[in-house]
Amino acid sequence: MSTTSTLDPPPSGTQGPGRARPDAGRRRRHHGGSWRFALRRDWQLYTLAILPLLFFLIFRYVPMLGNVIAFRKFEPGGSMFGEEWVGLRYVKMFLNDPTFWNVFTNTLVLGALTLLFCFPLPIVLALLLNEVRNRRIKRFLQSVSYLPHFLSMVIVAGIVMQMLAIDGPINQMVKALGGEPTAFMQKPEWFRTIFVSSEIWQTVGWGTILYLAALTTIDEQLYEAARMDGAGRWRQIWHVTLPGIRPTAITLLILNIGTFLAVGFEKVLLLYNPLTYPTADVISTYLYRMGVESSNLSYAAAIGLFEALVGVVLILSANLISRRTVGTSLW
Repeated sequence: MSTTSTLDPPPSGTQGPGRARPDAGRRRRHHGGSWRFALRRDWQLYTLAILPLLFFLIFRYVPMLGNVIAFRKFEPGGSMFGEEWVGLRYVKMFLNDPTFWNVFTNTLVLGALTLLFCFPLPIVLALLLNEVRNRRIKRFLQSVSYLPHFLSMVIVAGIVMQMLAIDGPINQMVKALGGEPTAFMQKPEWFRTIFVSSEIWQTVGWGTILYLAALTTIDEQLYEAARMDGAGRWRQIWHVTLPGIRPTAITLLILNIGTFLAVGFEKVLLLYNPLTYPTADVISTYLYRMGVESSNLSYAAAIGLFEALVGVVLILSANLISRRTVGTSLW
């Protein structure tokens, strides 16, 4: 019997003391040039991002350079960045302008009412649609609720004005019930109700899409466990459904708060008139009148910069509060 023993060669991929893996250098090279490798491999997908990036660059970032005229005197036909430096002159002007504070208050009120009604209602509608078991009825309800979103803002404003005209359907119903017709579109106290109601009709159905998608990601075993524990439909919604869509809801809430002051410019511009200025005039329409109609572009730029700074503060605050309270945030 032979006393000598032979050692089998180590299996591939193993290494002994003092010996480096044969593919270690290759892995290091791939790690160092991973973005180059990914770019060569998926260059077709990266090209899809070129147009969106160009859009944001041209229409979002480059126009930021124009904010400098908030601190310079701009004259039409002169330099693109103003003629002379005036410092905080235009900022002091709008801070001391009673009209500005009136439109600022209107913006806050309209933004708060829109957020109060238009944010939770899509969640409620999504929960109701999720409970519909008949697919045909569910698709019909979804289509009917989505349809107003695809209408042009001009068409929506035209429908609202025709419905609320003196001889429109609403006033005809009021007359049939023995009341007196009301010029709703000329009454300042009615404008906020009209605006928020039309906003609900136009946006709530479309807002359910993300929530319905989030509902499909909830594990059905959670519902089965809740039923085994004796939970009814309401308790299942409260303890399973709502926590499941909470990250989506928080994200949308932060985004809505960030655009809190950007109340729908097009709809307000189409619906308001000088008689409803006390409650209808908002920052965006005031900017339009000051900048485009009155050609006071430096003053309008100062107000627009103030509005943007307030929006940044709101979205940062909302994100911080959300991260510390519920653990969900945008970043």
